[in-house]
Amino acid sequence: MAGGSGKSVLFVCLGNICRSPIAEAVFRKMATDSGVVDKWRIDSAATSTYEIGNPPDHRGQACMKRHGVSMRHVARQVTKEDFTKFDYILCMDESNLRDLNRKANSVKSAQAKIELLGSYDPEEQLIIQDPYYGSDKDFEKVYEQCVRCCKAFLEKNS
Repeated sequence: MAGGSGKSVLFVCLGNICRSPIAEAVFRKMATDSGVVDKWRIDSAATSTYEIGNPPDHRGQACMKRHGVSMRHVARQVTKEDFTKFDYILCMDESNLRDLNRKANSVKSAQAKIELLGSYDPEEQLIIQDPYYGSDKDFEKVYEQCVRCCKAFLEKNS
């Protein structure tokens, strides 16, 4: 986890090896390029336990490398503390949203605003589909959606 005091965002998907680490890396680069990365705590996590300890999917890493975005992450699961430590928890689809809201309900002092990352998409693509069973083209689409959404989210919260 990087960043200092200020605002915080946690990106979440099912396994934390495709969509959420891409969103985390895209947002970190945008915040860095905008000179505000030190004002943010940025991380990503999974709703499931499937991939804990694993690096991001090699296809996602290749996509990010093509776009010059560095990506360093090890998959982890969302914790109860995340609901109190982060201002925003931005997830990729309705299943993530349901899981997160259910977990948040069991945390007494939960304060995180839980939203779909796609709710920030100027092209109104609400859902960021899981590219895991797809092709390089699907990872590219995730990247493009994350760029649009993260840009709008950062502008709204700067």
